[in-house]
Amino acid sequence: MKWLVASDIHGSAEFCEKLVRSYKEEKAEKLILLGDILYHGPRNNLPSEYAPKSVVSMLNELKDEILCVRGNCDAEVDQMVLDFPIMAEYALLPLGNSTVFITHGHKFNTQNPPPLSRGDILLHGHTHVPKCEEFGDGFVYCNPGSTSIPKENSAHGYMLLSNDKLEWKTFSGDVYMTYNL
Repeated sequence: MKWLVASDIHGSAEFCEKLVRSYKEEKAEKLILLGDILYHGPRNNLPSEYAPKSVVSMLNELKDEILCVRGNCDAEVDQMVLDFPIMAEYALLPLGNSTVFITHGHKFNTQNPPPLSRGDILLHGHTHVPKCEEFGDGFVYCNPGSTSIPKENSAHGYMLLSNDKLEWKTFSGDVYMTYNL
């Protein structure tokens, strides 16, 4: 199993194109998007090559390969143009004996975690900062960072999730963080 996880595209055609290219080069089985697909939001500057219609076109070509959850900048009007569901607040995916709780991060996060068991993974974006932390309750929090508007001097990029590890990568393919499951 190999999933490519990304968050916070915010309508950037430039970085969506890099994301789609990386997804194909990595030969991942699923593209998991953690929300904030088309709109940049009032707190963010416009990302490079802000072109939501182009993002729609690129992602709709992969509609059968995408699992997406709703971000705080996603709205019903976005769902009208995207050919894959984006309105779920969260999704649960099995990973061996663990569960991956996938969400955007504006509702469920480390300050307000969902019910998780030891070894489960809380996977969310929203902060635009890549992270991987183990919590005393026994769950692991992971964030891929932002595809288009990274914060705290982090890289534009994505995360790969496989059966045995997590890898954070830049769009040039450099691995800058790993976590063994």
